[in-house]
Amino acid sequence: MNPGRTVFAQLLQHLPRYEFDKCVRRYDGNYRIRRFPCYDQLLCLAFAQLTYRESLRDIETCLNSHHEKLYHVGFRGPVSRSTLADANELRDYRIYQDFGYHLIAVARSLYRDEELDIELEHSVYALDSTTIDLCLSLFPWATFRKTKGAIKLHALLDLRGSIPTFISLTPGSVHDVNLLDTVPLQKESIVTLDRGYTDFRRLYAVHRQPAFFVIRAKSNLRCRRLTSRPVKKPVRADQTVMLTTTRSREAYPEALRRVSYVEPETKKRLVFLTNIFSIPAQTVADIFKLRWQIELFFKWIKQHLRIKSFFGTSANAVKIQIWVALCIYLLVAILKKRLHLSCSLHALLQILEVNLFERKPIEQLVRDAMKQITEPEISNQADLFKP
Repeated sequence: MNPGRTVFAQLLQHLPRYEFDKCVRRYDGNYRIRRFPCYDQLLCLAFAQLTYRESLRDIETCLNSHHEKLYHVGFRGPVSRSTLADANELRDYRIYQDFGYHLIAVARSLYRDEELDIELEHSVYALDSTTIDLCLSLFPWATFRKTKGAIKLHALLDLRGSIPTFISLTPGSVHDVNLLDTVPLQKESIVTLDRGYTDFRRLYAVHRQPAFFVIRAKSNLRCRRLTSRPVKKPVRADQTVMLTTTRSREAYPEALRRVSYVEPETKKRLVFLTNIFSIPAQTVADIFKLRWQIELFFKWIKQHLRIKSFFGTSANAVKIQIWVALCIYLLVAILKKRLHLSCSLHALLQILEVNLFERKPIEQLVRDAMKQITEPEISNQADLFKP
């Protein structure tokens, strides 16, 4: 009697294999490959992400301990750390990048009806980056500081569902503001930014698309007030302004809206600049508050997936590992939505990690696990996709 499919195999059912094979053919990923095709490489790295493996030897040992189950999962050959290392060095990372963007499209379609904390007709995005520290002697291509290496993960996050819509990996020395030249923004969407993205020439290009932005102003902002609107606390000021320094005025020749706001809990004063004049000043502050979701996204990725230490030292190997980690994040988010699971994304990953080769339906595993979990009334753990 067939005892059923493993949890790993059930999870992989939600991976569109045909689309992955299209990405492989696009970059000749399996050209002259007799053993260990790209799909086996994907499965090895997915296993490493889901079970938090430490090294190539760790991946090899753990997978081969389940050798009788690997064929039914999808592996078509033995797993060797040297073969996996060569694949990470030589196979084009764009295979996994393109596949990641396909999963992004699938996830966005599933989460498009998610509600925001504020009512807006426009789509709202957050743009930011996180730095992943690297050893400069081992990763000499990852330039950052004189004695320190790093890679930056730039993301444009759709705040309806916390799904990244654009990902870029650059050396740590690339300034965040340069991403405004390449990031694809939907027409008449709103993007919220921290003050590190202050570049009025690039912000004016966003304005001309046309798209909207809400950005925190720097303390050295110089502007001239044109008009003021009545406000209610905690908003201190709502003004239409023009930039006054010659360079800034040439870069952004039109009027901007300046909103001064005092955070009720911390009493911290924040000043925002935006090109949206049709919404209340309080809503401008609320949009900037939503930017915290991208901080939670980066924190979640770093805490729960394997992107702090790497299985290879080349730029190609590092990018493959990060893109596979993002694919796993998207896959688990897709699984949660399709199966209507009530647990958080973190809890789902924990359940998958310890039951990956069990032969039980995922819904049953989650149901049984949630019966045993008693959530504390107050928790400081940041998490996405709360039930």
